[in-house]
Amino acid sequence: MAAPRPKKVDPAYLERAALYYLERYASSSANLRRVLMRKVQKRSFGSEDGAPPEAAAWIDALIEKLTRLKLLDDAAYAEGRTRRLYAEGKSLGRIKQTLAAKGIRSEAAEAALDNLREESAEPVSDLPAAIAYARRRRLGPFRTDAETRREMRQKDMAALARRGFASDVVRRIINAASIADVESLSDD
Repeated sequence: MAAPRPKKVDPAYLERAALYYLERYASSSANLRRVLMRKVQKRSFGSEDGAPPEAAAWIDALIEKLTRLKLLDDAAYAEGRTRRLYAEGKSLGRIKQTLAAKGIRSEAAEAALDNLREESAEPVSDLPAAIAYARRRRLGPFRTDAETRREMRQKDMAALARRGFASDVVRRIINAASIADVESLSDD
């Protein structure tokens, strides 16, 4: 049995694939570029030989076109993603890391965080995000049983630390006596 022939990769295929991807997911231009390059590699069965040499140029031209048509906007993506990650209880450092992994420049990430700070009624810092995360995961004072809370103290602290929260923020939340005490915490 003969090996299957690679499927044709051309600009029309790449545009269809990009539009289909953007219908389902918000994306940065760098992330979309990676997605499309993976599709080119997959269509050429992972070999550099089967991929058209001009595929990278086609992808760059397509990214420019989608940006010009406002279907791809790194600044808007960074702002939306920043809001969502902050609401999920991610630390500010983790938000920056996530945006960097998606190909957002540090200046755009800082601008998105600045916009979040301007729009928010409460101060944007790691403390409210850590409280939201602790509430959602039922860590520290959000645990219902005091005995379990004592037993799980180190694990709760580790869970918050792994999320990128500073040790002083972690201690303030875990050491709070009650939910009311946690919610009355402020950035001093």
